[in-house]
Amino acid sequence: MSTDCTNEVEDSASHWLILRDSGRWTEADQASLEQWLEAATVNRITFLRLELAWEESARLKALGAGVAGDLPPPTGQWNLGPFFDRHRAGVYDAAASTTVSFTSPRRPWQLAIAASILIAVAVGSVAHYFTHGSERYTTPVGGMASVPMQDGSKITLNTDSQVRVAVTEAERRIDLKQGEAFFEVAKDPNRPFVVEVGGRRVVAVGTKFSVRRVGESVEVIVTEGKVRLEEGSAALQGNADDHAEYGAAKDVLLTAGTIAHAGEAGLLVERKSLAEAETQLSWRSGVLMFRELPLADAVAEFNRYNLRKIVIADPAVAALRVEGNFRPTNVEAFVRLLESGFPIRTTMDGDRLVLSSR
Repeated sequence: MSTDCTNEVEDSASHWLILRDSGRWTEADQASLEQWLEAATVNRITFLRLELAWEESARLKALGAGVAGDLPPPTGQWNLGPFFDRHRAGVYDAAASTTVSFTSPRRPWQLAIAASILIAVAVGSVAHYFTHGSERYTTPVGGMASVPMQDGSKITLNTDSQVRVAVTEAERRIDLKQGEAFFEVAKDPNRPFVVEVGGRRVVAVGTKFSVRRVGESVEVIVTEGKVRLEEGSAALQGNADDHAEYGAAKDVLLTAGTIAHAGEAGLLVERKSLAEAETQLSWRSGVLMFRELPLADAVAEFNRYNLRKIVIADPAVAALRVEGNFRPTNVEAFVRLLESGFPIRTTMDGDRLVLSSR
């Protein structure tokens, strides 16, 4: 569809929303709206997208700075808030479209939905401590921060993470105590860049990679260059379809596009495309990208970023698959979208949002 056609549909959908909330809505207007929605799938999708954005942002006043009145800003001016300022290590703000779709093998024609949510999100800040010749940085739940190092390297900390940084003439050492971090390593052959995590070491010279720690399990994703994962003595596991490598080695060389999982069961190294690896690191832009992901796994990811947890009470709900881009701290909006796209009912149980079939 051309840009002109898209704008025309958005203008029409905006007109219907404005008229419906004007206090002058009639039965004839409702009939005309339903006729317009039935005329084309794109009409229904666009209307739902704008309706959700309208409701989610209280008529978009939060994003409508400088736009007078109670009406939504004009098309093309909805993302008025600043996006991530990558040059700050403090609070990050985001205001961007979040495209989501839901699919189910049972009723795909009813459950395939596209929508957008436009919300300004305070993502978080970093706490900085200095102790015994090293520096410690932490982020709260839902927080993210960029930490520049004196050697020119940069660390991006994800939600609920903690690292200790020590730079000497011999090496650059990072101790990942918890959480997840992405490293952009400045080249310095004389000083290896070492990340210590869960009894293992990830060694690099000049590269880009992430390390995530869950208990004593470790995940490493490489997006540029090469890193060496040390002390992985167990045999690699997986199958040919996963493009995994097998063998027993204490040191494993990981190249761009590689995702390594190390834990009590052993070490699995998967060869993915660079695009697939980058998708798993979309959190750096303040977005979670799900691609046909079981809802149980999507919920687990959301729970990392929020104090209010989602709980799935029904195995049938857990098996549903979700695809789309989501703001990780917008847990209430995510649940409402689930309710609109799936036969799901949400109930409150203290600080928990419980999902079950309806």
